[in-house]
Amino acid sequence: MKMLNVSISPHIRTSRTTTKVMLDVIIAMSPAMIFGYIYFGWYALLISVLSVSSCVLTEFVYEKIMKLPVTIGDLSAVVTGLVLAMCLYSTSPWWIPVVGGVFAILVVKMLFGGIGQNFMNPALTARCFLLLSFSRIMTAYPSLTDGVSAATPLSMAAAGQHVSYFEMFFGTHSGSIGETSTIAILIGFAYLLIRRVISPRIPLCVIGSTVAFVALFTVMKGETVTLNYLTVHAMGGGLLAGAVFMATDYTTSPVTKWGRVIYGIAVGLITAVIRCFGGSGEGISFAIITANLLTPIIEKLTYPKPLGTYGKKAETK
Repeated sequence: MKMLNVSISPHIRTSRTTTKVMLDVIIAMSPAMIFGYIYFGWYALLISVLSVSSCVLTEFVYEKIMKLPVTIGDLSAVVTGLVLAMCLYSTSPWWIPVVGGVFAILVVKMLFGGIGQNFMNPALTARCFLLLSFSRIMTAYPSLTDGVSAATPLSMAAAGQHVSYFEMFFGTHSGSIGETSTIAILIGFAYLLIRRVISPRIPLCVIGSTVAFVALFTVMKGETVTLNYLTVHAMGGGLLAGAVFMATDYTTSPVTKWGRVIYGIAVGLITAVIRCFGGSGEGISFAIITANLLTPIIEKLTYPKPLGTYGKKAETK
């Protein structure tokens, strides 16, 4: 006898599945990741393989031990591994993506019930964990030719140096594996919009508010604001990748239209505060996971009320 599973309305029929959505995200991330492999070398590819493998294997082993249905076929663990690899540097030791992958899946995802139950982005939470635990390794930015740590565009802009727009747009500068090339990230962004996987609200609000608050805080500090300085903040520090691929995570971002706007502005505000007043030159990772914690409150405040309930007080029995 088959049981009918009835859930709360509205009931929306769609052919879109978790696997199809995750596959679209993987395709969208491919241009940025492929550029990173070409620019930083074969070891960057190895970092990605280790990150994805550790995420998938951790989820598989956990579900086998706990006698749960195996869900690695939905590709969510693959996306987590790619996002984590995108945030890492090609000079990272091989065990960094392994530790990060295990932490992301086991601690942040599976212990809270699996996909759809985690309250923070697993990959970004793992990156922040690695950054706090192994700060020297996680801040060793590579250069193109010899792998020696080099200054990032944000650090150069903070020092008053002019940064090449060409390098920022095409990504020929120091940084994380998948976060340097603006054009590659924009191609992925366009693909996600065309496929209607994400809406432009969160990415545009994150980028726009970050630039606006950075300009405001820089003026408040009595420093000069230039177009080059603001452009570097918009294109550098992983802001574009974070806004497009990480802040838009279905599970940890609001579902309401105005909620997404408020959420995106909150991410931008926190990012700007960290960049202008904090000790980190990036801030986007901490900003996103902090805003993830605000998502339930934002949704509660912006969720539309049913017709006819405005101004009515809740009945008490």
